[in-house]
Amino acid sequence: MIRKNYIDNLRWIAILLLIPYHAAMAWNVWQEPNYIFFEGNKIISSIIVFLSPYFMPVLFLLAGISTKFALKKRNVKQYISDRAKKLLVPFIFGTLFLMPIMTYIADKFNFGYKGNFFQHYGVFFTKFTDLTGADGGFSLGHFWFILYLFVISIIAIGVITLQKKVIPECKKDIPLWLICVLGLPLPLLSELLSIGGKSLVEYTYIFLIGYYIFSNDNVISRITKHKFIFLIIGLTASALNVYLFIWSDIQYHIINTIAKYISEWFMIIALLGIGKDCLNFKSKLSAYMSQRSFAFYILHFVWVVLFQYLFADVLENNTVLLYVVPVLFAYCATFISCELCLKIPFLCSVMGVKHSNIKNKACI
Repeated sequence: MIRKNYIDNLRWIAILLLIPYHAAMAWNVWQEPNYIFFEGNKIISSIIVFLSPYFMPVLFLLAGISTKFALKKRNVKQYISDRAKKLLVPFIFGTLFLMPIMTYIADKFNFGYKGNFFQHYGVFFTKFTDLTGADGGFSLGHFWFILYLFVISIIAIGVITLQKKVIPECKKDIPLWLICVLGLPLPLLSELLSIGGKSLVEYTYIFLIGYYIFSNDNVISRITKHKFIFLIIGLTASALNVYLFIWSDIQYHIINTIAKYISEWFMIIALLGIGKDCLNFKSKLSAYMSQRSFAFYILHFVWVVLFQYLFADVLENNTVLLYVVPVLFAYCATFISCELCLKIPFLCSVMGVKHSNIKNKACI
């Protein structure tokens, strides 16, 4: 079976964008609590709003596609065991050992907490408020994605197993118009089992669409032919979503919602087409990044929060530098910490990486 390199490349590129994305949350204009919060800034907030409709959904869709190929090499029991090792263990590790660091810094910065880190450990596991962690309380932080992916993988394997017993999988290619309208249920699904605006139902749907629809090479080839049309639609909707949500003095809620979900679906389709056409290769750089993408995801946010905290006073009068400098330092520190962690077998295990196979396996 030929490896779909564009899936790996799209994944690590998306994960690389997490550092500027999460750093920008310190300036959000909708007053969402954050580990570090400076002040509202419309320009920096626009980065978040431009990326957020499709940023995480595309990772769930890629995971669904990957599952299709994973199940050709593994049975159900092996797949579940693999998901537990690669997702559940890192989720527990991150929640127990990395999130307390982030919430400790948040409590010191936002509320002037005076105790030491070990004293705050007790606060983390006993203070349950809005679950953002901005007040020092319990939070899953970015590990919500890993938990959701594990739960969705288990749900999906049940759906797939049942489908194979009851309904034979359709081998017929679906038409292009049907691919386009597959995004129509998203607004309805987005409120179901939603925690903090993250719908388990919506992401399960996207995961299964990846498994059943976009794992088909003929579908991807059809999308690739029209990728720039989809990209224009997606970028236009994304720009409109930014304008209506951030910059417009008048709130057009219905139009804003429509723009958001058009952005989500058509950017996903466009990125798949562009990925297949331009990113379906393996180089030293792509192999290096693919092998470290999951470790990068696990470690990056701690460094973002830490460097924003450290540079807050030094660069407080220069918003541009206060955004850019912690981002650059976070990239450097994340890559260095990835290299150090991946040389230690125990840390490889708790971060979902097989130490002995790190040179030839992607992480997710």
